[in-house]
Amino acid sequence: MSIERFEVQRTIHAAPSSIFRFLSDPNGHVAIDSSGMLMSAEGDRVLRVGDTFVIHMDREALNDYPLSLYDVTVTITKFVEDREIAWTVAGLRPSIGHVYGYLLEPVDDATLVTSYYDWSSISQEWRDAGIFPVIPEAALRATLGILARNVMRGDDVSNN
Repeated sequence: MSIERFEVQRTIHAAPSSIFRFLSDPNGHVAIDSSGMLMSAEGDRVLRVGDTFVIHMDREALNDYPLSLYDVTVTITKFVEDREIAWTVAGLRPSIGHVYGYLLEPVDDATLVTSYYDWSSISQEWRDAGIFPVIPEAALRATLGILARNVMRGDDVSNN
C-alpha cells in the first residue's frame, strides 16, 4: 500500500490560540512556508469552513514543474477555532483533492501541533501523473519549525 498522507508533530511552547492566529491568517501561511513557493497572500483572516483567500505562488522554488508564477485559491474545509484548520487549493485547475491541515492539542504549558498533508482523495489521473506528494514530509517538519519560531517570538502576521 502506498503512502497517501504525511503527518509530522512538534510541541510549540505557546497557547493554541496564538498558533491558530497564524494559521487562520493568509499572511501566516506565507510567513511559515518552508517550500519557498508562497510569495504573498490576499484576503482576510478565515473564520469558518468555506472561507477563501488567494496565494501568489512561484513553482520555480521546487524546480519540478514548469509553472513559474501563478495563483491558487485556498478554501477552508475544516475550521475548529484553536483546534483544527484544513484547506484545499485550486489554481490553474479546479481543486484536485489534496488537503493540508493542522491539529492543535494543548499539553501542559504548550501545544502539540500536528501538520498533515493528505492526497488520498486525488483522482486516478493525478495518481498516474506521479507528482504526488508535491511537498515532501521534510517540508512539513521545517514549516513547523518556522511556525514555532514566529509564534514564540510573538510575530504579528497581520504586519507581514
